[in-house]
Formats: sequence, C-alpha cells, structure tokens
Amino acid sequence: MALTPVILCLNRAGEATAHRIARALGAPVHGREGRVDVADALFPDALDHARSLFAAGTPVIGVCASGILIRAVAPLLSDKRAEPPVLSVSDDGAVVVPLLGGHRGANRLARQVAEALGGTAAVTTAGDVALGVALDEPPEGWHLANPEAAKGVMAALLSGGGARVTGECADAADWLADLPRGDVATLCCTASPVADIPDGTLVFHPRKAVLGVGCARNCPPDELKRLAEDVLASAGIAPGALAAIGTVDLKADEPAVLALARDWNLPLRLFTAAELEAETPRSAQPSEVVFAEIGSHGVAENAALGLGGADAKLTVPKRKTAMATAALALCPAPVTRLAGRPRGKLSLVGIGPGQAAWRTPEASRLIADADELVGYGLYIDLLGAVAQGKPRSDFPLGGEEARCRYALERAGEGRNVALICSGDAGIYAMGALVFELLDRPAQAEGVSDAARRVEVVTAPGISALQAAAARAGAPLGHDFCAISLSDLLTPREDILRRLRAAAEGDFVIAFYNPVSLRRRTLLAEARDILLRHRPAETPVLLASSLGRPEEELRYRRLEDLQVDEVDMLTVVLVGSSQSRLAQTGTGPRMFTPRGYARKIDGDLSEGRA
Repeated sequence: MALTPVILCLNRAGEATAHRIARALGAPVHGREGRVDVADALFPDALDHARSLFAAGTPVIGVCASGILIRAVAPLLSDKRAEPPVLSVSDDGAVVVPLLGGHRGANRLARQVAEALGGTAAVTTAGDVALGVALDEPPEGWHLANPEAAKGVMAALLSGGGARVTGECADAADWLADLPRGDVATLCCTASPVADIPDGTLVFHPRKAVLGVGCARNCPPDELKRLAEDVLASAGIAPGALAAIGTVDLKADEPAVLALARDWNLPLRLFTAAELEAETPRSAQPSEVVFAEIGSHGVAENAALGLGGADAKLTVPKRKTAMATAALALCPAPVTRLAGRPRGKLSLVGIGPGQAAWRTPEASRLIADADELVGYGLYIDLLGAVAQGKPRSDFPLGGEEARCRYALERAGEGRNVALICSGDAGIYAMGALVFELLDRPAQAEGVSDAARRVEVVTAPGISALQAAAARAGAPLGHDFCAISLSDLLTPREDILRRLRAAAEGDFVIAFYNPVSLRRRTLLAEARDILLRHRPAETPVLLASSLGRPEEELRYRRLEDLQVDEVDMLTVVLVGSSQSRLAQTGTGPRMFTPRGYARKIDGDLSEGRA
C-alpha cells in the first residue's frame, strides 16, 4: 500500500478513535463539518468525500457504519485488484472491518489498526482467516510470479492439508512460517526463473537483485532490453527478483531506459554523477572516458551498487553492447527501501469548474499521488479536503509563467507535482505555457535541463464551455468555436479578425474572459459584429460560477446583451443563426440543430425512411 490512508470521522462519538488511528499510522483525519471538533480537513458530505478519495486510489478508514462507506463507493467498484483498501471502524474502536482492497493490503491494515486500538480485526477473507496469510498478496519485497494460480492453490489448502516450502530462499520467507506443512501444494521461494511451473505450485521471488543501466542517447529500446535479459540470464536471476532499475539522472528521459522500467513494471531510480562516483571504489571496471564525460567513473555498475546499498555485491560486472551497458548487484535480503530518487513528474490537472462531482477519477488520482500542489490559490481551494495536508505553492493571477516554471523545476528535482487548473488544463490554461517553456532554449528563458527530463501528463477536465452547454441544453450541437476576449496576451486586432471570421462562418461561439475591470469594450464590439450576420433574437447564455453554489444561468437575446451584466466568472455562449430555445418541462433549453430534420425529409422523399 503506497499511499497514506485518510481517516474519516463523521461525529464526535468517534473522534477520539479517529485520532488514535491517525497517530498510529501517521495519517490525516478528515472530519464532517459541524460534527467534528478537531480535524486536518473538513468536508460537507460524507458520501461525496469518501467517493472522491476512493476514485483517487486513496485508502479510506471510516470511523462510521460500514453501510455509509459501501453506499459511497458502490458505483465505482470494478476490479478488486485495483481497488484501494476501505475499512470501517466502530466508534469505540472495538471492531475493524476491511470492506474492500484485500488484494491491496486491507487485511494487513485492519490488523495494524486493531492492534493500535486494542480491538478486533474482522477479517473475512478465507485465506487470511484459515491460513493466516494471503498467498496472492505477498509482503513488500516479494513477487508472486504466477498470480493466476493463487486461487486454485489457496482453495486446495483450505480444503485441508498443507504446503511444502521449497527453494534456496525458503529460509528468508518468514512470512510463510506459520503455514501448515503438507503435500497439497508447493510454495517455491527462489530468485531464479522457473520454467513450466507445475500445477499446484506458486513461485515467489524475493526482490533482492538490482539492475544498473546506461546507454547512449537514442539507444534502441530492444538493444538495452536484450542486454538486460542477458545479464539476468547469466546470473540465473528472474526478472521478478528485481527490485528496481537505476541509472544516472542525465538519462531520466531516455526512451530505452523508460521502456525497460515500464515493460518490467519496475521503479526507476536516478543518481547524480557525484552519487555514482561515490560507488567507484566498489566498482569493477571504472572508466576514465565516462568520468571525463559525466563526472563519474561508471554508470551501470555504480548505479547497481548505489541501489543495493552498502551490503550489495556486484554479481555481474558491466556488460555492454554498441550503445548500452548493464550490471547486476545482489542484496542479502529483499529490498524494501530504494536509494536514489524517482523521475520527476508534472501532472497538468484540469479540475473542471470546481465541484468534486465534475472532477474525473484520473484528476483525483493525480492530485492524491502528488507530493506538491501548484496553482492559483482559488483553484487549489476548490479541491477542498482533498488538498488538505499536502504542500502547496500558491501563485496570484498574472503570475502564470512563474507558476509553470516553478512547477517544472520542482518536478525536475524528482518530485511528483500537480499543476492545478480550472476547467481543462489545455483550454486557456497552463498546459500550453508549460510546453512553451519546455520548447524554449535555456538561454531564451527556458527551464533547466533537469526540468526538461520530467514526465509530463495531462488529465482532461470539464471545460467552462462544456459545463455551460450542459446546463443550457445542447447549444454545441453543431459547429462551434471558442474566443478569448482578453487582449493582455493576444493583440486586439487579432481578436477582432477572429470575431469577424466566426461571425461570417455562423459558428456558435463561447466567449472566455469576456470582461474585466479594465477591459469593457470588446464584448460590446463582438455583439455588434455578430448582429451583422445573425438575427437580433439569437439566444445568448450567460453562465456564471458554474458548478458552484452561486451558479447562475441567464438567457438574453443577442441585441439585448449588456456588458455590465457580465464578469470574469461568466462564460458567454452565443448561438448561431440556427440556435433557438426549446420550452421544456424544466424550463427553456438552448440547442443548435445539426440538420437531422433535413436528412429525414430527404430520406422520406427518396423512400429510405
């Protein structure tokens, strides 16, 4: 379980228990507004909050009735191997019930909580109850090579009898010590590959090997992978016995290295040249050529030794091909703490208009995974309790370039950073500026080389135009465009040229940044330009504070649109000449027909209907 759980407390009766759990786990307490006195964060709705945490992959421990958590997460249930732990705890702490996530550490977490509270862990998973261990969930530092066979083996053991524990690493598998012994199944504990695994056998690899790699720029991924496979084969080590892959930080963005870590589902750890050089006394093939190039006498051997720690032994010295190098080190025990640092990551997260229900599960997960949140303070505030307890760096309006530069540089230091944007990060938000900074040469006020090597991912968000259209009905049912009326970054004449083109093209138009305290004329000019090309009664939607308690929707005729009733929190949707309002049972709804009526008429005339 990689993430720290969140403790949910719904009332004062369970408050003391919640804080006892929090102290034992080093976890935050999120409390229900008005019902809890002390909490790290407050939330208004328990179901929405639990659902948001679960969607983000965050383990949830609720000091509340089990039914509350079940109702909260039920709509999201899909894959038991991907679900985070969900536990309920009685107000007095007497009973801890793991509801979900038995395959993700829920049972172990329940026992840990019960021990801290002096209560009982109500574990119902058959393997855990009868065998005292979940064979499909080995402890940290171990890898199950054939998980698809676990169900059958556990069923056989539950039917009676015991298992043989074999392999050269059997003595290190102390987590199997209490398992009944017998001939029903075989549990093979080995660092070596096992071909053609017999029925009734589970193979567990201790993750005690670490692989160091290096390569020339744009090394073919297959070349590095074949070399790594040859190194493992020569040492008789299974890929499942690897704990991590290490290299120099200059290779943080090297496609071949990234592909190897991804294909083998292993963490990639990075070392500075100075950190690698510290391992040179233990290396077997120091190179003056490499030292002259990067400041360390080696990469592959030194990275393997750095990953493995002081007790690691270099088992396979550096081997090389035309463009790649690799070396292997072995540790005396399974590796559970990794040296080096991870590759930095910058997530461009669009949170939609702000409310949690309109935030995608991917966005919630990236926020939960982030080490630090960066953004305009209001946008981070809109995250509510999900952002509580996380380091945050707030930037004002007007500080967009400083905001993006800071986020990139922090990621360049190996952090997982989420840059929070309203709406969609790629629509009038920070996405384009991040890539512009990455595209600029360093001498032209770009970013550092380390920042250029970070992983950048983008999570889509519900844009303001989508939210406004959904509230209105279907105004974007035919061709549309978006135009920002801010001339701070775009020349005024360019805006007017686009307005004239959109008006002539009869697009439905979403106006972003329609006015500000200083900018008061472009919206009126836009109205007048549009009136030359479409009827005065063309419907216009003014949508303000979408998705928030103060949300307001107003319809106007195009000729009646007034600048003074629009502000920076308003999206203005102007219909095309074909848009109109439909009177429905829920009030007027704006839509733009796409031409289905004409198609049906044509089909009827040709006898195709």
